[in-house]
Formats: sequence, structure tokens, C-alpha cells
Amino acid sequence: MDSRLKQHALGFWEIINKPTPDELQQYYAEKYYQEAKGSYELAYTTDELHYFQAKLAQRWHVIQDCQSLSYGSMLDVGCGEGYALAYFREKGWQVKGIDFSSAGVESKNPECSDVLATGDIFALLKAEIESEKTYDVVWLQNVLEHVLEPMDLLESIHQLIGPNGIAVVTVPNDCSVVQQAALKYQHIDKNFWVAPPDHLSYFDYVSLQNIAQATGWQCARVMADFPIEWLLFHDGSNYVRDTSVGKRAHYARVQLENLIHNQSVSQAVELWTALANVGMGRNLTAFLQAKS
Repeated sequence: MDSRLKQHALGFWEIINKPTPDELQQYYAEKYYQEAKGSYELAYTTDELHYFQAKLAQRWHVIQDCQSLSYGSMLDVGCGEGYALAYFREKGWQVKGIDFSSAGVESKNPECSDVLATGDIFALLKAEIESEKTYDVVWLQNVLEHVLEPMDLLESIHQLIGPNGIAVVTVPNDCSVVQQAALKYQHIDKNFWVAPPDHLSYFDYVSLQNIAQATGWQCARVMADFPIEWLLFHDGSNYVRDTSVGKRAHYARVQLENLIHNQSVSQAVELWTALANVGMGRNLTAFLQAKS
């Protein structure tokens, strides 16, 4: 394993030399405030937009299985370009997003600018907790891997969840069985997924559930997505060895995801759940409910 990492008792991996809170805050301030307009695609293809909606529809399907709520409230922590905000708002939900920058929402979903708060995400999150407001859904998409203390974050959002509420937590599936096999068979020669200071913790199927259970949650479901790292096992599509094929690999993933979703939302959910169960998929999404 990478010498920059150490394994936590719960099984996830952590950067050994983490930045200080002040260093991390400065890093994100510079990255998001000064470079925000360069952080997002100028435009997405029709297939990519369909892909975004497909992933949201699948998560909506699981939430409805857990909650059966036609109406509710949702907080999106690190809302990015605001696609989840727009999706839930179109369903009639009350929504709020917090992020370091407004650039993504203003570019892709400007109609959601009125429900966006910007600034230091963690200060904004603390303010939400102190307000004692609760939500039916708290959405953390690719946030947990960025924080200094992921256990503290998962414990703190208990205070934001209303009765029968659910936390939807998406993380990269890193240090995974597929990545380790790609190294073993010499399809790659480096742990390309280790990327400090952006990613400070690395979770797989087992350790994601471990940290959830240790912080007072039970996993209603863990769902994966397309295992794009399978493409590393073929020389013609190995986007780590040949970065020039990366965009084509991405579009292949998008088209295949859309094809699967178009057959049946419920069956797509079952497929991605089965893939998660065997440790595969580029990302993992856990649907967490407070332990009774």
C-alpha cells in the first residue's frame, strides 16, 4: 500500500501527514474562490446530462424505498453545480445547498441560486446544526473523503436529520479490489487515486459501512456505479497509462450507464447494489438511517 497512507482501525485509509485545519481552509479558499470558473465543464453533452439525471433518479428510487416521502426537505452539502438541488426542487421539495463557491450553480442551475449559501462549507454546516433545523435528506456527494475527520462529520449530521430521515453519502471507491488487482497484474504502476490534499481518506465497500456503523448509522443500502476501472485491464482503454483515451473512457461509461438505466430504474439499482456487494464500481453511495 502507498507509504503516504495508514489504515484506520475501521478499515479505511488516511493520509499520514494531513494538513492543518488552517492549511486546508486556505487550500480550498484558493481552489474554489479563485479558480471556481475553471472547476467545471463549460458544457455537457446530451448523454452526460441524461447520465446526471439517471443517477439522481436511481438515488431518488432508493430514498423512496426507505422513506416513501412525496414531499420533504433536503440539504446538499457541497452542492457543486446544483443538479441534485434542481432535481429535488422539481419534485416539490424544499432544498438548500451550501458550497465554497456559487460558480457551479450559477453556470448550470442558476434557478437554484436563491437556495444557495456560500462560504466555508464547514462553518456553514456548523451554522445549520446550531440553527436546530432538520432535513428529511442530507446529501453529501464526494465530501467525506475531503474532510480531516470523517467520523466527526458523520456524527455531526445526526443533528441535521429529522425523524426517519436519511443521509445519502457518496465517496470514491478507493483502495478497492479492482484497483489492487490492476496493480497486481501490472496494468498500472502507481496508486493514481491517492490525491492529497484533495482526498484525505479512502473508503471501500467494507470500510464505508464500518465508519457508518461506528458513528451511529445503519446502511439501508450501498450502491455502486459503472466500474470504469475495468477499462484499465485492456491496453486500448487504459486511461492511466494513456491519458489521451481518458475522455473516450468517460463517454463509454456514460453511454453504458444510460443504456442500463433506460431498461429499468429498479433493475439498474439492483445491478449497482450487486456490484457494490463485490467491491466494484468507481463510486459508492450509502443510504444511511440513524440507528433506533
